Amino acid sequence: MTSRLNYAQQSPELFKKLLDLSMALKDSAIEQTIHDLIHIRASQINGCGFCLDMHVKEAKIHGESELRLHHVAIWRESTLFVPRERAALAWTEALTTLTEGGIPDELYERVRGQLSEKEVSDLTFSIMVINAWNRVNVAFKTVPGSADKAYGLDKAGLN
Repeated sequence: MTSRLNYAQQSPELFKKLLDLSMALKDSAIEQTIHDLIHIRASQINGCGFCLDMHVKEAKIHGESELRLHHVAIWRESTLFVPRERAALAWTEALTTLTEGGIPDELYERVRGQLSEKEVSDLTFSIMVINAWNRVNVAFKTVPGSADKAYGLDKAGLN
């Protein structure tokens, strides 16, 4: 696969703003494990090879088990995720695949049963950001693994 263009070079100011928002989310009310899981799930749904590759490697570096990484795609059937993670994954899927009817109240109430209002808000911003990254990387065919050295992802040992 060949990348179409380097959006960071073409639109450096906009790239930096999105990157700044991504970095701000590292200090959010949502723990790193959930960030990793939702980034992986949204990237799977959106078919973003670059982001999926990146976030699987990041999760591995953060200590995530390989089996749980394999189970993200089947999280509903898996017994490896706690209710809080399940709520975050359900919210991720709903926001990533918005339907004509919007987000059902039942889902919101289920998510609120596991996360505070602040956490739901921060989680929603994190989902928004990964969807933005997915869209730009899909649009410009960013090659999976092409930034491993720059982002330290070669340390994941998954090459």
